[in-house]
Amino acid sequence: MRLPRSIHGRMLALSVATTLVALPVAGVAIGGVLEHFVTRNIDARLSDKLRLAGAVVRADGSIDKALLERASVETAIGADTAWRIETPTETIGGATLPGLVVRSDVDGTMPIGPLRAPPPRPGPPADIGVQPFEGRLADGTQVHGLRDTIPTTAGEVRIAVAIPRWQIDQPLRGAMLPLLATLAIVALVLAVATLVQLRLGLRPLRALRARVTAVREGRADDVPEDQPDELRPLAIELNALVRDNAAALASARASAANLAHALKTPVATLALDLGDDPRRRQVDRIDATIRHHLSRARGGAVDRRAATALKPAVEALVAVVRALHRGGGVTVAADIADATVAVDAADLDELVGNLIDNAARHARSVVRVTGVRAGAMMRLSVGDDGPGIPAADRARATDPGVRLDERGDGHGFGLAIVRDLAALYGGRLELGEADGGGLVAAVTLPVSAAAGT
Repeated sequence: MRLPRSIHGRMLALSVATTLVALPVAGVAIGGVLEHFVTRNIDARLSDKLRLAGAVVRADGSIDKALLERASVETAIGADTAWRIETPTETIGGATLPGLVVRSDVDGTMPIGPLRAPPPRPGPPADIGVQPFEGRLADGTQVHGLRDTIPTTAGEVRIAVAIPRWQIDQPLRGAMLPLLATLAIVALVLAVATLVQLRLGLRPLRALRARVTAVREGRADDVPEDQPDELRPLAIELNALVRDNAAALASARASAANLAHALKTPVATLALDLGDDPRRRQVDRIDATIRHHLSRARGGAVDRRAATALKPAVEALVAVVRALHRGGGVTVAADIADATVAVDAADLDELVGNLIDNAARHARSVVRVTGVRAGAMMRLSVGDDGPGIPAADRARATDPGVRLDERGDGHGFGLAIVRDLAALYGGRLELGEADGGGLVAAVTLPVSAAAGT
């Protein structure tokens, strides 16, 4: 049998299997106990009748007919009870027991038949005792009864009394119906109890999962270690993992910053030394390539719990771009909704700055920056009225180093950086056509759960 993949499913399947096995076993056991009690009560009644029949047997093995008639043994035993007395010389019995054939379930003795006087045995006669038996009447009716052997001076006298088996089976069948109904109710109660137990038992696991999600999304710093004994070691290990990841993140970001700082001065010095030298273009390309790969290197060290207010960051970048393109006749307008995005401030500046700068370099007169919230994401759109990008070339436009327009001083890394940074934070970059022509670059960024905005 293939087990379910979930713990809940496995525990539920195990509980169902156990119940399906336990309830039939319980039914059989209870049925056996009921049969035992019913049979014991019947045997108690038959024992009284057996003693009544044995009272008419004399010590010499003969039957006291006067006592038999005076005591009305047949009437006292009951019309529903078959009875029989066999002596070495004669056999008498109730009219319902003319051909009683029995085989004991206890000792496997042979059926009762015509008796012959046994040879004389020295010493006192043996007391075989009362024994139950299952048998049948001559007409095939199944019976349950008791038999006894009375030693006499003339030989053994056998006495048997029996009732139809249905007198035992009928009350048992009557008791089994409520018993099965009770077992069905027990099964229902066990099913409900199992579901409640699973829900309560697995609640700490669900709470732990929710807390881990909160840590990943930046809404919590660690996992509570006050857990059930089975989960406490896991919570401790998770907190150790969070601390190790935070240390690795800080180390990676520090390494990236150190590398950027170490390369920034030499590359800037080299660019100044070259001045208007044609090789300056190659130095600028090296600078753009370094910035691009440093931004990608930060992918392994993204702070998932970062939170940065989007509107102030965009407005600051718009002011910088306006200043840079003051003489170009390009107007930059921004309409940003208040929101806090789950993006590091430096990454957000580079991402949005590349979009606005790219749009300002290609716009004829206006750049529009808008930001609207869409559920758990913030959609930031930067559109221009420039020549735009043909639909067939838009996918290729985000590849590193690809320049579809060789005019100007770009190096083909701006959109690639935006695409990579957006993907690192769970967003995406989409290129489309602006109203009235031009390019619109829309990027989706996650809204910070920690800020609650």
